[in-house]
This record gives sequence, structure tokens and C-alpha cells, in this order.
Amino acid sequence: MGMSEFYGIGDEGESIATIHRALDLGINFLDTADMYGPHTNEELVGRAIASRRDDVVLATKFGVVRTADPANRAIRGDATYVRQACEDSLRRLGVEHIDLYYQHRSDPTVPIEETVGAMAELVAEGKVRHLGLSEAAPDTLRRAVATHPIAALQTEWSLWSRDLEVDVVPTARALGVGIVAYSPLGRGFLTGGLTSPDDFGAGDFRKFLPRFSGDNLEHNLALMEQVRTMADGRGCTPAQLALAWVLSRGDDVVPIPGTKRVTRLEENASASDVVLTEGDLDVLDAAFPPGAAAGDRYPDMAAIEAATPQA
Repeated sequence: MGMSEFYGIGDEGESIATIHRALDLGINFLDTADMYGPHTNEELVGRAIASRRDDVVLATKFGVVRTADPANRAIRGDATYVRQACEDSLRRLGVEHIDLYYQHRSDPTVPIEETVGAMAELVAEGKVRHLGLSEAAPDTLRRAVATHPIAALQTEWSLWSRDLEVDVVPTARALGVGIVAYSPLGRGFLTGGLTSPDDFGAGDFRKFLPRFSGDNLEHNLALMEQVRTMADGRGCTPAQLALAWVLSRGDDVVPIPGTKRVTRLEENASASDVVLTEGDLDVLDAAFPPGAAAGDRYPDMAAIEAATPQA
């Protein structure tokens, strides 16, 4: 996502080099969406993997509809739209099939059975291999699974976003649905490199997010110091510690940290070498219980919401 929008100015050459380096390191799961750009991120990913398609488990999403007006955004899950969105994504990505196809957000006006039923037709036709949902409520997930197997649920999960552990994670596990954790670095906050709204350049949506402003930011910076202290003691970076914590949640959890640069990619990849003890996990659980972070994940104001992504 960040390679094309929301996190400041992108660099296509560096982005493609980052994707290639990921594949070289054995990181083969790439996640995009038709609304990133909008549309241009799928094209970028398509160019990056054109000669390496067999090396990639490719995921994309549909359902968030954007127009030239950034304040005009809608959710669609009707069968007609599902099919058209898939055809458009296949064309932009330059591939014959999508490995994991997500509904980006649930459409409150369309029964989930209709949406997943249309997605299942794409599986039967060989255009899609597996189905997923993003940010779906437990009941929605149950109804979806009753319509067609759901391979993965994508949802935000990190040290400062743990509310899903109450009911979403148990439901997914009871249904045999894997969990793809987006924003496992708290949109960059858990790297320790963001300390002020002045750190955000032009085009960076994080300046609008409640957790990055005012008293919320001061509260969250105090939490961040505990991550920094533990990371220093373990000989790793805060980002690697935060990712190691997500990896410790279970073998059914796949974090997808976003990055635009090779150096950050390599740092993130090394998180798999960080071993957290039970004592470490107890300390982190005490420091970051559900609800510990101050501020909502997304802003409430419609005008600001138009500037935020649906990761």
C-alpha cells in the first residue's frame, strides 16, 4: 500500500527492488488491493512479479470503491461488482489467477452469502484460488464460512491493537481460518522512529490519525519506551521486537509489515530470528493489554476519513 499512496511520495524503482529482495529472502506472500493508488499499486506489483509469478503467493482485495473525488468512497459487495472487480484486478496485475482474494470491507447492504457466493464462482472458474475477508465481524465470518471455505481473515493486530483477541481471533481459530495481521508495526509507530507530527511529510495520512496527535501521542510514546528498552536488551530493533511479538501469537498468524525500502525490508525479515521468552511476553502483555494505546485506529470525521486507507 505504502509504495503507491498514503505514506508520502513513492519511488517505483526502490519499490520494485524491495519486492524482488523480499522474494530473494523467501518472503513470498504479497498483499495489495485495487483501492491502493487507486489501482496503481496492483499495476506496480504486476510489473514487479512479471518474471517471477511462480515465486509469489499473490493476494489482493476488492470492495472499497473510490473515484476522482477523494471524499467519495463507497463499499460494494454485490455479485456483479465482485466479478467486475476481479476481472479488473487480473488485468492490472497481469496474471491469470489470484491466490487469495479478499473482500476488503463488508457491504452492509448485501448479504455476505451473496458476496462470498460470487467469490466462490471465481474459484470454480480458476480465476481465484482461495477466499478471504478483511475486518469482518465474527458473525459475518461464520456466515461466510458456511457459504464457502475462507482461508484467511485480514485484520489489524499489533502490540497497540489487540481488541480483536476478545472474539475475532477465537472465532477465526474455531473455524480454521488463518489470520493475516496488517499494520503489525502500528503504522510505523512501533519502529520507534516517529515522535512528533512533524515527522510526517506531505501526503502522509498518519498526521490525521488520533493515535499520532496531542495527548494521545504523548501517552503512546511512553508505551513505546518499554518496547525500546526491551529491544535494546535483546540486541534487536524495536520493529523487530514488535514483529517477533506478532509472530509469537501462533503459527496461524502471518504479519504483513509494509515497507517501501530494501533496508527496512531486511530489518523486518530478521525479526524471525528474535526469540522472546515467556518472561518477555509477560512483560509485553502487561505493558500493552488490549486498549492500552490512546486514540482510535481511524479518525471519525468524514473529511479526514477520506484521506485514510483501508489496509
